[in-house]
Amino acid sequence: MDEETIDVKNILGLKLPSDPRWVNLAALQLEEILTDHAYCEQKAATTCISLIQKYSDKELLVKELSPIVTEEWGHFRQVLAELHKRQLSLGKQRKDIYVNKLIEFQKKGGGPDERLLDHLLTMALIEARSCERFKRLSEGLDDAYMRNFYRRFMESEAGHYTLFITLAEHYLPKEKVRKRWAEWLAFEKDLMNDIEVRGDRIH
Repeated sequence: MDEETIDVKNILGLKLPSDPRWVNLAALQLEEILTDHAYCEQKAATTCISLIQKYSDKELLVKELSPIVTEEWGHFRQVLAELHKRQLSLGKQRKDIYVNKLIEFQKKGGGPDERLLDHLLTMALIEARSCERFKRLSEGLDDAYMRNFYRRFMESEAGHYTLFITLAEHYLPKEKVRKRWAEWLAFEKDLMNDIEVRGDRIH
C-alpha cells in the first residue's frame, strides 16, 4: 500500500482515492473547476446555515457550525476573486451528480435522530472528498501558484469532516454513528467507482 493510499484512508477515512486521471483533466479545464469550486463553497456555507436553522435547539451544533459558515463563505469569495483576476465570470451552477447520489442514500424514514445523523454524515463525506481533491490539485497541477492556492484550501478544509462526525457522536451513540459511517464509506467507494471521471467538477 503506497503512502498516498494510507493518507486517504487513515486521515480522511475514504476507502478509495480519486482516479489519478482526474487532476490531469482538471488542469485542462481550470475555469470550469474554479466555477464548480466556487459553488461548492457557497453550498457548504448555505447548508450549514440550513442545519443551524433546522436544528436551532442543538446548542453545540449551532456554536460549532456558525464559524464554518463564515469560513466557507470566505472561501467562496476567494475563488470568486481568482475568477475575476483571470477575467472569468462565475458562470452557471452545474448539477452535482456526486452530491445528489449522496442525498439519495440518506434514510428517508426513521425518526429525527436518524435524519440528523445522515445530514451530518453527508456533510462529513463531502468535506472529506473535497479535501482529497484539493490535495490532488495541490500536488498535481503544473502551475505553482495554483498548487499553493489549493494547498491552502486543503489545509483549511482538513478538519471539517471530523467536526461533523464529532457532532454526530455528541447527539447520538458513538456505536450507532460508527456503524452508519461505515455504511456511508462503503457506499461512497462504490459511487466513486461508478461515477464518470470528469475534469470540470470538484466531485
